[in-house]
Order: sequence, then C-alpha cells, then structure tokens
Amino acid sequence: MEFIQPQNVQEALRAFQKWGKKGMGVAGGTNLLPDLRAKKVSPGALIDLSRIESLSFIEAEGDEIRIGALTPIAEIAASKILQRKAPILCEAARKLGNPLVRNRATLGGNLAKASPAADTAVPLLALDACVEVQGAGSRKRRIPVDQFLRGPNQNALKPGELIRDIFFPPPKPGTKMAYRKMGLRNAMAISLVSLAVLLEISKGTCRQIRIAFGAVAPRPIRAYQTENILRGKEITPELLQACGNQAEKEISPITDIRGGAEYRRAMAATLLRRALGEALEMSP
Repeated sequence: MEFIQPQNVQEALRAFQKWGKKGMGVAGGTNLLPDLRAKKVSPGALIDLSRIESLSFIEAEGDEIRIGALTPIAEIAASKILQRKAPILCEAARKLGNPLVRNRATLGGNLAKASPAADTAVPLLALDACVEVQGAGSRKRRIPVDQFLRGPNQNALKPGELIRDIFFPPPKPGTKMAYRKMGLRNAMAISLVSLAVLLEISKGTCRQIRIAFGAVAPRPIRAYQTENILRGKEITPELLQACGNQAEKEISPITDIRGGAEYRRAMAATLLRRALGEALEMSP
C-alpha cells in the first residue's frame, strides 16, 4: 500500500485521479484506521490530506457560514462563530467521542463516513447545509447534505473527488434550535437516537421547521412529513403529540446490540416532543 501526502488541493486531486477507486483519503484517521485493522478496506494508496491547511477554517461571510472539510471537530465545538450562529452543531461536536477523537476527527471525515449515527450530519441536516466537492480540472459540485448521504457508509462522492467545505445559511435571529443525543453511557457512546430541531415561531405559530434524526434509519434523515404537520400551524399540545406519532412512522430503526427498534422509535418521538416543547417555552 502506497502512502501519499499532498501539500495542497491540486496535488490531492492528482493523486485521487491517478488511483481512482483504489485511492482512499484520510485526515484524522479515526474512521479509517479501525477499518484497516479489521481488514474491512484494503486501498492501494492512502492519500493523507492532513497537511492541506486551506481546507481547515470556519468563517461567516454574507449569507453563508462555511466550514472547511479538514476542520477538527474540537475546533467546531469551541467556535465562537458557531456558538452564536449554529449552537446545535457545536453541541453535536462536543458530544462526538472523547477529547482525543475530537482533536483528530474532521467534519469532512465524519460526513464522508456516512454512518447512520454520524453525529455532525444531524444538525447539518437541520441547518439545511450543503457539501461542496471538487474533482479533476477544478470542477466543483454543491450537494445538499440530505443527498450527499446515500446510505450506510455510502456518500455521493465520485471517484477522484474530495470534500472542500460544508456551508449553510445562518439561521434568522430568534430561531430556536435544539440537539439531543442518547447513547448507552454518555456522550462518547455511539448514538442510539439523535435529534436536531430548527424552529421559527411567531406568536405561537410555526413559520419554519426542520427536523433531523440520526441512528434511526439507514442514514441520517430529515423528517419531512413530520415537519409538514407543524409548518404554518399554531403549536398546541395535541399537535406535539401528533408530531411524535408521525415521527414514529417516518423513521425505520433497527435492533442491534445497543438497543431495540421499538425502544429507539419511542425515544425518538419523546425527544422530539420535548425539544419542540422547550423551544415553544423559549419563544416570545
């Protein structure tokens, strides 16, 4: 197996183009190294992206917040910009693994892994984020996170492409947000259920709503049908109950060693009702 360390994006793209499907990108290595040890993957070349400094940044300019693909999870958790503009992403980052993992893992890597329980994907879905990828010849594509995540360990990257950054519009002032994660022990555990909610309320009426779940489907998902129950309606206890009921129908959890499908289904509905109720209490 060959090991390649490009110094910039163009060198990385040339390496990906040369090796095609046999080339595998790595930055923090928190996802790839366990797979290599378990012989789940056997790339012809490892392309180490960690020295490409231009892909590590957090910035807010105009109508976009942008985060470089190689930005460490720990920097996202501590970012003042994100704490003001997108606290649900900071909260998810703080609950991802242990401090060592957060210092090594990157936002792009967490998304590219496309795990059903990917911690950062859930708030990014609620924030209506997109992924910018680049391929040979400086060709760039913008892909909504909801379309980038294809299934368990499957993403929309084509051979020869890499993730440049992730971006989303800053939520409007007064927007309510909540993030919840349930694991077997604590924040370091893989999610049993995770939830992110973004809610705009005016005089008790829902003007905008985005709901995202993790670990309850083959990939992190937006709960579009549940959102439609709320959007444009006055939020009442009865409506919150109906939302939870719809969410139970919209998700498709599995039973594994960490928890049963019906338990996950019930907890997803409960977390959603609580998050929406708390957001309503905070609204003017």
